Amino acid sequence: MTSASDAVHPVVYGASWCPDCHRSLEFLAAQQIPHTWVDIEEHPEAEAIVREKNGGKRIIPTILFEDGSVLVEPSNAELASQLGINIRAAHATYDCIVIGGGPAGLAAAVYGARENMSVLVIEQGALGGQAGVTERIDNYLGYPEGIGGKDLVMKMVEHARRYGVELLVGTSVTGVNEVDGRPTVHVQDGTMYSASAVIIATGSHYRRLGVPGEGDLIGRGIHFCATCDGPFYRGAKELMVIGGGNSGCEEGLFLADFAEKIVLVEASPELRASSLVQEKVRNHPKFEIHTGAAVESFIQGGDGALSGVQLTIDGAARTMHPDGVFVFIGLEPNTGFLRDSLLLTSDGFIATDERFVTSIPGVFAAGDVRKGSTKQLGSAVGEGITALLMVREHLRRMRQDAVQSAVPVRAG
Repeated sequence: MTSASDAVHPVVYGASWCPDCHRSLEFLAAQQIPHTWVDIEEHPEAEAIVREKNGGKRIIPTILFEDGSVLVEPSNAELASQLGINIRAAHATYDCIVIGGGPAGLAAAVYGARENMSVLVIEQGALGGQAGVTERIDNYLGYPEGIGGKDLVMKMVEHARRYGVELLVGTSVTGVNEVDGRPTVHVQDGTMYSASAVIIATGSHYRRLGVPGEGDLIGRGIHFCATCDGPFYRGAKELMVIGGGNSGCEEGLFLADFAEKIVLVEASPELRASSLVQEKVRNHPKFEIHTGAAVESFIQGGDGALSGVQLTIDGAARTMHPDGVFVFIGLEPNTGFLRDSLLLTSDGFIATDERFVTSIPGVFAAGDVRKGSTKQLGSAVGEGITALLMVREHLRRMRQDAVQSAVPVRAG
């Protein structure tokens, strides 16, 4: 997906309480970079390595690479540079800039490139979005036996590269506005990229519960990606999945490969997943299902990790002690960077008209981030294509207007 796949395997030395350590780990995970995490508080010999590399100082994160290079408290941009990830676009101006490298964005990019447009895709995390970290996709047309999310995304990326789409990964967009009448994209290092049209396809992320203890335990027993973190629990006695929709049930089925027991917790009186997925879960011998169950708080143990979950099930208080918790209770749009740029709905989605145009002329939206989208992979791809077709029409009108304005007016 990027040249980062050829990078040396980094070892991250840090501590569970260090926010900069978590940021670096999140960046590496988002880029799908294989890495090793070493907690220096659990391994005294590792603290000695950190002090050696920092002149006796205990500075974390300290990241070592197989070629002997070292990064200390690096920014995401510094990590991207070390890993060979491109963080600067080749040009300042494009026909179309796509913000977001998930299925909607990649579909739009491919169709744009086929129209001979110059297309830049800017992705903050890993290409593929939620689809890229989904263990298996069974409802995408053309794959009757199903396909791994990562495999499907790799095919999409290969398709985009075949048509010369420029992919800028590891770069955050900070805003979108108009400069001299053209949509302009602002990125984290202050660079601006101008385009005739922009498509926003930044997708969504898993919603948090917002109960006491959750924030302190993310990454220390609470997770939002089974594919990313499930393997850490190989051999676990019990894992809890919160959420009885399609995502929760499907990710629970994946986690059942690692743990002896899966406790599925759903706040509604019934599971919300499709009948087919529900049947798989109900017939699986490892599942224990609790509906009408509300999570009240998470309990942090003396070691700083998750030690328990306090719930109310059918009106009765209960405490459970899973080895890990995976939360799948819905999605929130990735639109925080647009609050001062575009018209958003009360729940944060991008408002568009029937042509997918946002509140800024020449700026379009597609996929999960758009109000009214169905939050399905197939429809996200379709919306990306449709948005690009709207861009094509927008560019055609721009050319017509330019020609008309260039025609001299004959004196009467």
